[in-house]
Amino acid sequence: MREEINTGAAQIKAAPNPTLVKLSTFWRKLTSSKSAVVGGILIIAIILIALIGPYFVPYSPSATDTANRLNGPSLAHWLGTDNYGRDIFSRIIDGMSITLYVGFSAVLIGMTVGVFLGIISGYYGGKIDTIIMRFMDILLAFPGILLALAIVAVLGSSLNNVIIAVAVFSVPVFARIVRGSTLSVKKLEYIDAVKALGASDARIIFKHILPNVASPIIVQATLSIATSILSASGLSFLGLGAQPPMPEWGAMLADGRNYMYDAPHVATIPGIAIVIVVLAFNLFGDGLRDALDPKMKN
Repeated sequence: MREEINTGAAQIKAAPNPTLVKLSTFWRKLTSSKSAVVGGILIIAIILIALIGPYFVPYSPSATDTANRLNGPSLAHWLGTDNYGRDIFSRIIDGMSITLYVGFSAVLIGMTVGVFLGIISGYYGGKIDTIIMRFMDILLAFPGILLALAIVAVLGSSLNNVIIAVAVFSVPVFARIVRGSTLSVKKLEYIDAVKALGASDARIIFKHILPNVASPIIVQATLSIATSILSASGLSFLGLGAQPPMPEWGAMLADGRNYMYDAPHVATIPGIAIVIVVLAFNLFGDGLRDALDPKMKN
């Protein structure tokens, strides 16, 4: 009898940790995706530049030099100067942190609210589900950028109000995704078993349902960062976001549109920067989705 117990214990110790197995499988699938690797490298580089780049820029982002306005790229100004003689390279590097701040903040707020509403709606159902989902349908009835424009018009033009506006139209996307996943998870047998054992709703939601719906949340958050950055840049381009002299890329693009023929670099360089950041998050989000999708082959 004792030998059987010892043998069983040895087998348990020798069995691989399922969490580690899942992590290793996820990492293998993620690194095998070319889009995820390229996107991940770009994101890491962008974050590092945003963190340490402002300490190494050659000029102050707000320093003007009217004698050298609208100059093209040169050894003195690697990406040229704008209509006020400000160094575009320094402004691009300094504005990178602003762009990431807007993107991450808007998605964090929208994700938090959307996940909460989605889980509550899917778990409890009934009138609560109807009320929450109809409200989400109302938000989805408006194109995202138009809804953001309306919110900023009411709250006023500022960077923080842009974050709020972008977060609001991100909420229904997360709410619908989480609601659908919650409806599937709560039908599983082990959820019924946990309920039979007397677990509270809060324990079931946060310990058993939320971890099982985390994969689509993570993927959507990654893709939503790209959308948020693009939307925030669009609002700043329209003059409703970051205000001068803040080196926000959308505002820089708006300043440069009047000089497209005489100095095209003033507008094209901020535009290229926006494209690179948005592309990085989209590439990584696509690879992440494939790695977290259980239907994909191992």
